[in-house]
Amino acid sequence: MTKVRNRIPGPSQLTVIIRLALGLALALLPGLASAQGVHTADVNAVLDSSFHSMYNLQFDDALRSVESAKSLDRSDPLPWMAQVCAILFREFDRLHILRSEMFASEETFSSRSAYSWAAGHQAQFEEAAAGGEKIARERLERDKKDVKALFALSLIIGLRGDASAMITRNNLTALGHIKAATVYADRLLAISPAYYDAYVGTGLAKYIVGGKPVLVRWLLRVDGVKGDRAGGLRELRLAAEHGRFLAPFAQIVLAFDDLKYQNKSAARRKLEALHTQFPGNPLFLEEMAKCDKPSPGAR
Repeated sequence: MTKVRNRIPGPSQLTVIIRLALGLALALLPGLASAQGVHTADVNAVLDSSFHSMYNLQFDDALRSVESAKSLDRSDPLPWMAQVCAILFREFDRLHILRSEMFASEETFSSRSAYSWAAGHQAQFEEAAAGGEKIARERLERDKKDVKALFALSLIIGLRGDASAMITRNNLTALGHIKAATVYADRLLAISPAYYDAYVGTGLAKYIVGGKPVLVRWLLRVDGVKGDRAGGLRELRLAAEHGRFLAPFAQIVLAFDDLKYQNKSAARRKLEALHTQFPGNPLFLEEMAKCDKPSPGAR
């Protein structure tokens, strides 16, 4: 009986096989890279839709888009970040928090009321925040310069601070979140200065602290939080002009600042542009009406 032996490729055959394998891999890599690029573009396009719905107060649509974005890439923290934004913005709208009167003066802001979350909404917020933070931190363990992870952490933690400050009025907790969020935003901008949405977090922190009395600003600076109203406004303008997801929010803050300092024509221009972009949101018409009222003492 003839024995059949397993033939081991000789050196020349191995060379041919290796070259064929490498050739196939190199041929596939551009396609894989292209597919990855399309994949990322798809996620961002869906998130564009989510944020547009959110600013238009169509929160159910915004959250449905978030779930679609999650299904496209389970390793991307940005859909979770968008979910946190939509849940918190929905609560701000329900409580009528995002109004220019809230930010009219330091006294008005300091005397703001504490509120309670709607049933189940805080749990949704915490679940989305925890999910996004988990994915982002796992990505940072693999790459400390992962821009998506840094952006997601800066915004999610910053939104935790916003919730603590504006809903439950827990100022110390809010301050801790703002400090942590600013660290991530600064790390991101050091790597990618053109990641303009990140300027919302850094700019807003500087703007809010910069509007406080000198002694308070000094104490906060000692605690690591710098106040600089002018610098904060510059960064908010960068976000408003060049940001992708948060440009409208930066524009709202800038319009409120204009109203605070009685620059009504500038505020109206910003609000008109926002109303054109998001006609389903009555906030912009309401704020435009305030611009048309005579200033106190005017004849």
